[in-house]
Amino acid sequence: MKNVTNLNQFRKAKVRDAKRAQADENAVKFGRSKAQKDLEAARAEKARRELDGKSTT
Repeated sequence: MKNVTNLNQFRKAKVRDAKRAQADENAVKFGRSKAQKDLEAARAEKARRELDGKSTT
């Protein structure tokens, strides 16, 4: 006799795999690399410093 299989486990695993695949696809499509994030942070910091340096009270 064969083992009894729980179809709910297979259904849930299929849904999990589909969500993981969609997440990976979105990460490639919309994600930014670490270098891009670092560059954006550096530009924001430089802009903040320049703005602080120009303020006169």
